[in-house]
Amino acid sequence: MDVGDLRGLGLFDGTDDARLRELFALGTEVPFAPREELFVEGRPADFWWVLLEGRVDLVRHVGREETLLGSMDVPGRWAGGFRAWDEHGAYLATGRASTPGRFFRVPAEDLRGWATTWFPLGVHLIEGLFRTARNFESTTRQKEALIALGTLAAGLAHQLNNPAAAATRAADGLGEATAAMLVSLRRLAAGAITAEQFTGLDTLRLGLTQQPAPADPMEAADREAAVADWLTAHGVERPWGTAAALARAGADTAWCDRVAAVLDGSALGPGLEWVASTLNTASLLAQVKESTRRISDLVSAASSYSQLDRASMQWTDVSEGLESTLMMLADRIPPQVRVVRDFDAEVPRIQAAAAELNQVWTNLVDNALHALAGGGTLRVSTRPDGTGGVFVEIGDTGTGMSPETQLHAFDPFFTTRGVGEGVGLGLDIARRIVEGHRGEIAIDGSPGETVLRVRLPSGGH
Repeated sequence: MDVGDLRGLGLFDGTDDARLRELFALGTEVPFAPREELFVEGRPADFWWVLLEGRVDLVRHVGREETLLGSMDVPGRWAGGFRAWDEHGAYLATGRASTPGRFFRVPAEDLRGWATTWFPLGVHLIEGLFRTARNFESTTRQKEALIALGTLAAGLAHQLNNPAAAATRAADGLGEATAAMLVSLRRLAAGAITAEQFTGLDTLRLGLTQQPAPADPMEAADREAAVADWLTAHGVERPWGTAAALARAGADTAWCDRVAAVLDGSALGPGLEWVASTLNTASLLAQVKESTRRISDLVSAASSYSQLDRASMQWTDVSEGLESTLMMLADRIPPQVRVVRDFDAEVPRIQAAAAELNQVWTNLVDNALHALAGGGTLRVSTRPDGTGGVFVEIGDTGTGMSPETQLHAFDPFFTTRGVGEGVGLGLDIARRIVEGHRGEIAIDGSPGETVLRVRLPSGGH
């Protein structure tokens, strides 16, 4: 190879001989054979490649599939060298030879020095272009992340508000129920009830808490009406309020007859009111317990989702991360969407950055919910891959994904939504996270269900 090989390329039209000879001295000839990979997608773009002869296909990996982006088949076409202008520059595709040929290759650092010597303004312009593009991308990603954080925070606040409000209402009700219980006890004491009568009444009360209430709403309403009629006939004050509590616990008129056999006439009303108030108290305490448990579960899910209290790389239960993601997105799951969890108990823990994987699950689940706007089934499943790793599938029976969308789904900035919609990062970022764990992500657009399939090995990074 000599400098004449470069002079014949249209790429160097307008470059004088002295400059071209300097550039020639910096580079080397790289011959290649069919199927040989000259540079690899995602690796640092430390060399500038100028085609002299032959054909090189440019391919990108999308999950386990390869997509042909184009070909370098005309002498003078070039690739890479981005680290001459951007310290983070990486190859955008893999260059794989399809015929024998030759490249002229120059180290990116030397290319920068050559360009700076002859055209410093051009170097500044190119650097500015790269820096602007990177800043725009960074700003866009930060804004998307803030929107996602705000959406998730609003959803979590909404989910926390419901049990918190329920606990507040139950606490207020407990005050009223406790006051009613004390009043009924005072009335029982005023009626000179004996210890034997009170013991008998308490035994009947305990019997109520050991039997289920009617499951059929109509049966429950009929029982409440019958108990209220019985209370009215026996002169009990506030019969409907007392009857509601007794009927919910399973009391019927036969039970009321047994209470009447234990208590004297004057003690019957206070006795039944005391039983009703204790039942109300127990029910309200159960509501407080359930509400606070729900709040605790949500806080635990938020902690598990964020992984703020854990190391970046750790042995991770993928099913736990999926479950916490579903809880974080619970307010976005409409009633007409059925969620199917299919977590294999044999799935092993893997070394992974759990917080990063949770971002992947958030994006995939949110995309599936977007496709399920009209209702359907969201399926989230895990299973071992047979080599110590794990398969994760997130499928939906929604609107499906066109071949065109599948082709471009993992492209940077590609979206089918309007600005600000959704809470997840793009599939391009999801792919980078998965591939950063040495895993794979692919789309299976089978009829009836669109599935995003992720395979993660046991070793992680």
